Amino acid sequence: MGRRRKGRDISGWVLVDKPAGLTSTAVVNKLRWAFDAKKAGHAGTLDPDATGLLPVALGEATKTIAYLGDALKGYEFTVRWGQQTTTDDAEGEVIETSPDRPTEAGIAAALPQFIGDIRQVPPQFSAVKVDGNRAYDIARAGETMELAARDLYVDELTLLSCPDADHAVFRFVCGAGGYVRAIARDLGRALGCLGHVVTLRRTWVGPFDIEEAVTLDRVEALAKTPEIDALLQPVALGLSDLPELRATEEGAARLRNGNPGHVLPGDAEYGDLAWASLDGQPVAVGRFRGGELHPERVFSL
Repeated sequence: MGRRRKGRDISGWVLVDKPAGLTSTAVVNKLRWAFDAKKAGHAGTLDPDATGLLPVALGEATKTIAYLGDALKGYEFTVRWGQQTTTDDAEGEVIETSPDRPTEAGIAAALPQFIGDIRQVPPQFSAVKVDGNRAYDIARAGETMELAARDLYVDELTLLSCPDADHAVFRFVCGAGGYVRAIARDLGRALGCLGHVVTLRRTWVGPFDIEEAVTLDRVEALAKTPEIDALLQPVALGLSDLPELRATEEGAARLRNGNPGHVLPGDAEYGDLAWASLDGQPVAVGRFRGGELHPERVFSL
């Protein structure tokens, strides 16, 4: 018999403004400790040197992470022209240089090819798996891989400013699986001047916004106190992209047992993925068919 995981049965989202120098996993571990939570996870990894929004799910909120997989994410980043690095950011070793620098008009003209449905090759230093191993582990061993291009939807890539000839600042909005470092690399190549990311900040993820985020210093100051629970956002925020259907009392009871349960008419159509609520709390996520929700995930709230 396995050991029971220690900690509180506490559920909700905590929006963290991640500082540079920490992995996303390290931030999640700090939150789990601070809240004394049994279970924690995050929606969308940020590179260690990146800053900005990291949505952390506690308890039952971890069950909603999968439904944020296709959510758009917004970033602001700065590219340094004239250098390509091993990691496509400032942490890597410079492996090629160019004396050329793009004009503002040239940059703007190159952007449309990176908007819409594109194909993107992940960076050598990435979490993509190659024969069961992470690409970054293979790259750290000094090996170079041929990584396959992957589909990516880019909603926006906008030039915000050119502080000087060596740098440009962009706003970027993309779907799941996008690498800002790869955009900087490929844009530098398209402009014939090379480039890599020097700063990267995530500003929003689906329904979550950096304006509502708290710092790790704030989390640590409230750690293990009753006041820390005030930082929690509702579990249902992770289901914002799905239609909500209100369950009856009897329907909610059936859903909680993993059975189809009656729900009231709403915005969902037959066969849609939707979530059922009772008194504002999520009960289950599943397919809506014939006045019932057929659950694929049940919440204990």
